[in-house]
Amino acid sequence: MRGPVRGTAPVPLSVLDLVTVGSGYSATDALRTSVELARTAETRGYHRLWVAEHHSMPGVASSSPAVVLAHLAAHTSTLRLGSGGVMLPNHAPLVIAEQFGTLEALAPGRVDLGLGRAPGTDGATAAALRRAETLHEGADDFPQQLAELTRFLDDSFPPGHRYARIHAVPGPVQGSGPGGVQSPARPSLWLLGSSGFSAQLAGMLGLPFSFAHHFSSHNTLPALALYRESFRPSEVLDRPYASIGVNALAAEDAEEARRQVMTGALSMLRLRTGRPGLVPTPEEAAAHEFSPVEREFVESWAANVVYGDPQQVRAGLDELVERTGADELVLTSTVHTPAARLRSYELVADAYGFPKDIAAA
Repeated sequence: MRGPVRGTAPVPLSVLDLVTVGSGYSATDALRTSVELARTAETRGYHRLWVAEHHSMPGVASSSPAVVLAHLAAHTSTLRLGSGGVMLPNHAPLVIAEQFGTLEALAPGRVDLGLGRAPGTDGATAAALRRAETLHEGADDFPQQLAELTRFLDDSFPPGHRYARIHAVPGPVQGSGPGGVQSPARPSLWLLGSSGFSAQLAGMLGLPFSFAHHFSSHNTLPALALYRESFRPSEVLDRPYASIGVNALAAEDAEEARRQVMTGALSMLRLRTGRPGLVPTPEEAAAHEFSPVEREFVESWAANVVYGDPQQVRAGLDELVERTGADELVLTSTVHTPAARLRSYELVADAYGFPKDIAAA
């Protein structure tokens, strides 16, 4: 398995694919674009590609990360794939262990299991997902759920535990036949967050941490500092390793980049005001009459996006690494047009001198 490609980038670059659905497109179109994006990321030298769990959002077709990742695994061979993330409070830990054990069996040594503490949706949808009225579990139970999931992944419940006789399969279960151990490896575990809770927990457990800078930029530096201060070496890491999600878009020129970025800004405005839908077209975004309050929101949102021509985006990403000390950048693009998203990742790779085809390099 290949290591991260750096080119002239200060840290490895990766991809967060939200499987966005633009107006005039279908979820099928968005998932086809995800395959194209994964192939682009693999051939151009991006380190990993993650998909994120979202629910009840027409413009985001990634409600089932494990299903999407299985499809992407079938169309790639070296790219790391994972969740950025799966929302642990929404699911029984055994289900996640089985899903990602299956992914690890499909793509050995290539799977990341990134876990989030928030439900990733509204309260009613979260209740429908996990039947909270009967389970009475939520984000506050995250450490206990994480410990249970880890036990299932490692098949390490102690004798006498009520789950000691339950095994997550595929997983590191001792087989009785000639095959022996079913799978000696397990997915690489990450914690994700947009505040200090998961940052501190990841540090205490010695796990890699990914911060959602793309929608919580004001918390980035405090959370990363807390992660590093809390870090304790583990069997996984001997030093802290932190990535940050970055909303970024490169285009041939800054004007076109701005045109596409405003589609994501309008989409986010609608989501935040209870009107989620498909990502609007550039024409619709340009024609929208923003109120002063709406204009303030979209301009604030766009200010947290690194966009422009390739060299402007490179400069913005380099500055972000210098300011945060991030060990990896995970780039995401919330825009309407699939071709614009795909082209952006090509242009960023070009700006950093990544190979045109890593297999031929």
